[in-house]
Amino acid sequence: MTGLISLPAARVRAAAFALLAALTLSGCGYNNFQSLDEQVKAAWSEVLNQYQRRADLIPNIVATVKGEASFEQDTLTKVIEARSRATSIQATPELVNNPEAFEKFQKAQGELTGALSRLMVVAEQYPQHKANAAFQDLRVQLEGTENRITVARNRYIKTVADYNVLARSFPSNLTAMVFGYKVKPSFTVQNEAQISVPPTVSFDKPASK
Repeated sequence: MTGLISLPAARVRAAAFALLAALTLSGCGYNNFQSLDEQVKAAWSEVLNQYQRRADLIPNIVATVKGEASFEQDTLTKVIEARSRATSIQATPELVNNPEAFEKFQKAQGELTGALSRLMVVAEQYPQHKANAAFQDLRVQLEGTENRITVARNRYIKTVADYNVLARSFPSNLTAMVFGYKVKPSFTVQNEAQISVPPTVSFDKPASK
């Protein structure tokens, strides 16, 4: 009779121990998750701020260069359309929790980067722009903004990498499951080295022949 009672009791103790162990492990890294989650939000907010700063510069850049009658209208149109697509996406902190929306946002910003870079290269072919103080001021502002975008993206990439390692590693992955901390998306490029190189917007190169 004693044996019949002790067997279930042993199972109860084993189950209780397993539950206690699980709860203990699930608590591992909780404070780290909270800290890194806030860092990711802050880094992402800075990325959005810099992209918005660039978007705000574009209308003035377009207005300045289109004053040249012979300027390539197709190039201008592509920049205007790319800006429209990029700004039509609602850029919110929640994008980092939605991989599909994040990818769409990244693609739109990449298209705008390419279109704007081509616009500036074409503008190099017009010497009068070099003598235009307003245009030169916009050029400097754009260069600074592109650099800040690169810095902000790099900071976001590093912060998300740290967060995702925590979310995937044992035993902190148990904490992630218990408290709903999911892996977050990051920026991707075909050549990772490009992530640290801002688009070329220098006007010091000779015009293309």
